[in-house]
Amino acid sequence: MQLKRVVVTGIGALTPIGNTIEEYWDGLVNGKSGSAPITYYDSEKFKTKFACELKNFNAEDFFDRKEARKLDRFAQYAIVSSDEAIKDSGIDFDTVDKFRVGVIWGAGIGGLETFQNEVLNFAAGDGTPRFNPFFIPKMIADIAPGNISIRHGFMGPNYTTVSACASSANAIIDALNTIRLGHCDVVVTGGSEAAVTIAGMGGFGAMHALSTRNEEMETASRPFDATRDGFVLGEGAGALILEEYEHAVARGAKIYAEVAGGGLSSDAYHMTAPHPDGIGVVRVMQNCLKDAGLNPEDVDAINTHGTSTPLGDVAELKAISKVFGEHAHKININSTKSMTGHLLGAAGAIEAIAAILSMEHGIVPPTINHTHVDENIDPKLNLTLNKAQKRDVKVALSNTFGFGGHNACVIFKKIS
Repeated sequence: MQLKRVVVTGIGALTPIGNTIEEYWDGLVNGKSGSAPITYYDSEKFKTKFACELKNFNAEDFFDRKEARKLDRFAQYAIVSSDEAIKDSGIDFDTVDKFRVGVIWGAGIGGLETFQNEVLNFAAGDGTPRFNPFFIPKMIADIAPGNISIRHGFMGPNYTTVSACASSANAIIDALNTIRLGHCDVVVTGGSEAAVTIAGMGGFGAMHALSTRNEEMETASRPFDATRDGFVLGEGAGALILEEYEHAVARGAKIYAEVAGGGLSSDAYHMTAPHPDGIGVVRVMQNCLKDAGLNPEDVDAINTHGTSTPLGDVAELKAISKVFGEHAHKININSTKSMTGHLLGAAGAIEAIAAILSMEHGIVPPTINHTHVDENIDPKLNLTLNKAQKRDVKVALSNTFGFGGHNACVIFKKIS
């Protein structure tokens, strides 16, 4: 059986540095930091008092008040970003078989704020179980793709992938293979997360995973910098319309890129820490290249997982050097988390979009906030530090890794 080709024909983004694709890209190329003081709750007693929240997002700009109250923020973000991607694709869904349109979405946590608030409200009461009837359908992670399909009448495969911070990259790979195998013509995919909450910040803070640079919050996310001290939590969503190539060509679609392949692996090492030698990361990139039928020297750019943690950044760069050898020095390597923070289950989606836009515009966004060289990092690697670089990117790779040792890698190439 010959696998079908799969392309990207629509994109949408809701991020801490921009609420549309145009705003997101402008923020990326200009090195905009999304890190700012937390506004959702009083963070005075928290070790970390900042995050990469969405700016100027008002749910009632997109939903009526009654509908908005039935949706956790992570689901609101999913719907808004997917609406943008669907509109961008230009598909007339009244003319396609909706049984062959799927929604495969990623979320690492789901409705954390809903769960938190319902439990706090119960704890503050007299023990009588007074729960919102929408508690469960607002909270469950699969409700995001469920709502997208209900909104548009898509009746193909519909589910959520959960692999911590690799969730939306996993979703993209599942969507790729669903179309490759002929089960769908179109899949709406991506991921969303809204974990900037008391529980989210408190939990990650207790793990010592977050940066605590409250006096330097705007520059706290500093991947590859010797002074990095943890990630900055972000929120938002990214959506991609994946479409079978012939289906897209037949309707005269604009094609952003081809999804050339995807790779998966596991560290099988630790609940939260990466393997120090990046063994699983080496394998996931090798698996991705093999799946795409590409060689290491074909790759022009890598959007790394690059969370700004002491262990993770070094392990990933060691793995890149092992997989790509001397060619690693010719690749534009970057971490857009320096600007957006870490969107957990949505990270893979917005970073895949960043990689695609790098090819579209011939510009690789920077890794900002870098001031101190880490002696554990190969100085010959081009980490695209502090300023965007022009580059004809024909092949771009995006890495995403999650707690539990989940590794996912997606590779895109210019259509030919």
